[in-house]
Amino acid sequence: MIKLFYKTILVGIFLLLSNNVFSEQSLTVLDKPIMAPDFSLQDMDGKTHKLSDYRGQPVIINFWATWCPPCREEMPSMERAWNKIKDQGIAMLAINVGESEDAIFTFTGNYPVSFTLLLDTTGTITEQWPVKGLPTTFVVSPEGKLVYRAVGGREWDDEELLDHVRKLKKNED
Repeated sequence: MIKLFYKTILVGIFLLLSNNVFSEQSLTVLDKPIMAPDFSLQDMDGKTHKLSDYRGQPVIINFWATWCPPCREEMPSMERAWNKIKDQGIAMLAINVGESEDAIFTFTGNYPVSFTLLLDTTGTITEQWPVKGLPTTFVVSPEGKLVYRAVGGREWDDEELLDHVRKLKKNED
């Protein structure tokens, strides 16, 4: 958990110094898609979610924290993206790394979200994924494989980004 914390701080500083948090709008294609590590995490209402429950549909999974400036910048675009895709058979989950429910509740007062926020209070799940810093977002195929990764903030409501995810739904990728 401490290693992840320091990596995250370094990536955050790099992104802040780059002048534009969203200078990169692409997704990195993972050359050898691997099965996404399954997880079982609770949401803000105490409901348990497993990644395997979402099999059969593409899933956007964002790892984030309230103290992370690029994460705060990115969250409104994720909400706008969710409003575009929520009726298209695509799931969106945001896994908070290591924070309390109170910290997240306070954050959502300023950055309201209607998609599912999951709590990885110990960082155990985050350590099982190839997270390179915060935010890191993955796109999981309907078959449960990691196919795209985005390190750093993105404007997730960008139609080009969302089209990559939509194509997975149509089995065109």
